[in-house]
Amino acid sequence: MDLKRTQAAETTKTYNRNALDQSTGNIYETISILAKRAVQINEEIKTELFEKLEEFATPTENLEEIFENKEQIEVSKFYEKLPKPQAIAIEQWLQEKIYYRHTDTELET
Repeated sequence: MDLKRTQAAETTKTYNRNALDQSTGNIYETISILAKRAVQINEEIKTELFEKLEEFATPTENLEEIFENKEQIEVSKFYEKLPKPQAIAIEQWLQEKIYYRHTDTELET
């Protein structure tokens, strides 16, 4: 996922409810889909952050080295400034980048 190119809102934004539930016809189903996607995005961001911070880890760190590592601080600041996973999920939903399907219905053959 390219987090630098996301156009998601970084602050709270009001959305038109009709635009959100247009493809499903049910606002609760839409919220469920968005929540599941937000969890996925959060896991991707967390994994990516831990991988980047792992590069800075050394087996013998002392307190001075932790505070002096400017690159690590910059990486952490970048991830702190990112939009929330929920906002990214809503942006992807409105751009129709999220695929969903009903698994509870039986397939007819």
